[in-house]
Amino acid sequence: MTEREVVFLLDVDNTLLDGDRVVVDFHNYLTQQLGSTCARRYWSIFDRLRKALGYVDYLGALQHYRLELEHADANEQPLMMAAAFLIDYPFADRLYARALETLIHLDQYGATVILSDGDIVLQPRKIQRSGLWQAVQGRALIYVHKEKMLPAVQRHYPARHYVMVDDKLGVLAAMKSIWRERLTTVFIRQGHYALNAKIIAGQPAADVTIECIGDLVTLDRSHLVPLARHR
Repeated sequence: MTEREVVFLLDVDNTLLDGDRVVVDFHNYLTQQLGSTCARRYWSIFDRLRKALGYVDYLGALQHYRLELEHADANEQPLMMAAAFLIDYPFADRLYARALETLIHLDQYGATVILSDGDIVLQPRKIQRSGLWQAVQGRALIYVHKEKMLPAVQRHYPARHYVMVDDKLGVLAAMKSIWRERLTTVFIRQGHYALNAKIIAGQPAADVTIECIGDLVTLDRSHLVPLARHR
């Protein structure tokens, strides 16, 4: 595969798409349809599964809850409808302002690639239904821990220089420790992770910090790729 000059890697949740808003909507749906007690049970299963797997799995948590209901001989229909709520969710309505414009802007300087953590069912669905899949022409990679999969990223999209845009400083720092000068890290201050002082405390600063995804439209290649690597 031909090596590109620059590849822009972009996270999804709370980077291009308001993942926090999706969670709030799902939380409200569960409370309305299942009741507060059952909703709390779901989120307890969800948290337990996240710790065990290392990533969030909304549909997997529903499946685990369903197994509990089978043993209790309870009504499973609300859980099936909850799964449908997520699968059919209008993710395109949760794109941040200027998210698609940002992808078009970055395409002037190099290939744009979605690089996301997540499960193998809901996360691809989210990327497709939001319009992000089409916007990057199918260039999307989803891993359990993307910062541990840099060799795979390089195999799929070889480049002399990478730019990673993410709302998690820890992920950016981990990638920077491996790719070093070959990577420009862009920290975007959107979402609960990026705005939580305890989470970001002690993390090294990113190369570039922006307040929202649309800020990237105001930056040209020289802000994101060192001049020495323009050759």
